[in-house]
Amino acid sequence: MEKFSAWRDPGTGVQPFLTPVPPQATKTLTDYGAMAFGVVIGVIRSLMALVLLTFFTVFRLANILLVHIPPLHRLVSWLVIAILGRISLCLLGFWSISTYVASRKARRADTNSVDKWSPGPGDIIVSNWASWVEIIWLAVQYDPQFVLPVCAVPAPSTMQTSTPATPGRRTGTGSAQIATASAARRQQILGFRTASLFEMVFATGHVPPYESSTSTITTTIEDIRAQSDRPLVVFPECTSSNGRALIRFADVFIAGKGKHIKHPVKGFKMFIMCARYDPPTPTTPTPTHSIPSQSGKFPNPLPHIIQLLFAPTLAQSLSIRLVAPSDSPSSGSFMA
Repeated sequence: MEKFSAWRDPGTGVQPFLTPVPPQATKTLTDYGAMAFGVVIGVIRSLMALVLLTFFTVFRLANILLVHIPPLHRLVSWLVIAILGRISLCLLGFWSISTYVASRKARRADTNSVDKWSPGPGDIIVSNWASWVEIIWLAVQYDPQFVLPVCAVPAPSTMQTSTPATPGRRTGTGSAQIATASAARRQQILGFRTASLFEMVFATGHVPPYESSTSTITTTIEDIRAQSDRPLVVFPECTSSNGRALIRFADVFIAGKGKHIKHPVKGFKMFIMCARYDPPTPTTPTPTHSIPSQSGKFPNPLPHIIQLLFAPTLAQSLSIRLVAPSDSPSSGSFMA
């Protein structure tokens, strides 16, 4: 549980792994009415979600018949995910997702065709990771290939703190005594593996190695990218946060043995984006998912999905900020 309790940015005091909670306030009759409405709308949404899951399963099984025709198989797979995935986002309250191309230059992105976001086969999309929601959005928009790092098995934690055995007045420090945790050694990335949409959703909130994986795959991102017929999505943070801070990037582009991606980027385009969510309110739970759902009955992140389905609000907020391609590392004018 070190990821969730022993890390806080010393400069800002931000804890990027704690689940955002709404401000505490005395509940009124309106709040109780909203809770009752949430139960009703939650049941309806859950039934619709089961119908969508059934359709998805049927279409995926039927699409197996097209596996010997790769272009048609891929097209049908994307159409199924694009249609059912977008309906699923609407079901969760994400009716309208704001997207904006941000540029350092003072110009409107929609008037410049050069700065249009159009990732193609072999291109790389780099994004922060705050929830499984943006994963579904990426799958709907670009039909990408996701990748996950393969890490060495972590050694037993030896983290120690400077907290005295008897803190408080007897130490002469009072309540100002603060425990300072020593930095844990970062896990070594052995390589990468491709991951499906559902694997990425299930991995949200976890840290490498995901699901206690002991795989020793040493494929690099460049090797996967060179053989991919779709855009590649990379999450350099390697785990999800609550969206309040950007976690230090792992060395994902130079990890493993084989070909690595170097700067300046050549031979493909790199697209950078950021997903942001509004703070939670008493009727709107946070869509961010930085801690895996602790439930013995349901797999992660199903409890979080159920929480959003039973939320009394009818609309959730997700904004996507896209860095203009002219400002990305693959641009000739990019300056690191």
